[in-house]
Amino acid sequence: MPSTPKGRNPARGEQVRVIGGDWRSRRLRFPPARDLRPTPDRVRETLFNWLGQGLAGRRVLDLFAGSGVLGIEALSRGASWVGFVERSARVARALEENLAHLDAPPERFTVWAMNARHWWSSPPEGFEGPIDLVFLDPPFRQPQLLQEALDVLAEASWLADEAHVFVEGGAPGSLRLPDGFVVSRETRAGESHALLLVRDG
Repeated sequence: MPSTPKGRNPARGEQVRVIGGDWRSRRLRFPPARDLRPTPDRVRETLFNWLGQGLAGRRVLDLFAGSGVLGIEALSRGASWVGFVERSARVARALEENLAHLDAPPERFTVWAMNARHWWSSPPEGFEGPIDLVFLDPPFRQPQLLQEALDVLAEASWLADEAHVFVEGGAPGSLRLPDGFVVSRETRAGESHALLLVRDG
């Protein structure tokens, strides 16, 4: 009989654990979806060690939110506001339910159920910059989205000077770093390659 993958409950869908901050060890549930693969614990731990565990006052954008665990980790560590962009209405609803279950103050987050391309082509009414930290973890089968998103960020007036951008994807050789960004840190975990970029403002 095949074993159940770690973090998966067939009756309840997928689960992922918050690893730091006020909500440490709380579990999030989200529906299974083809391209939904939360950032592994080890990569999240490395990322927030890079950033510093406290994110007080930072405004954050999670452009390919999925389970929302990266943005929720940021809220757990004190981010003042996180915007989640998730193309699947079903997954976005689960994300809102998880935030409600965590008693996240509604003024500290916004969830948009929309395609990331549509979002950055015309940021929704009510969205305000500057954004201090962006998470980019697009579907693994669509690596071109990573390049498109970086190119958009390079020109974005709402991105703060010296903002950080966390990039997670496949092999870095195919990624062209736009002018205005420098690599601060990088690491590998299995097939995933992670970079922390800094906007050179």
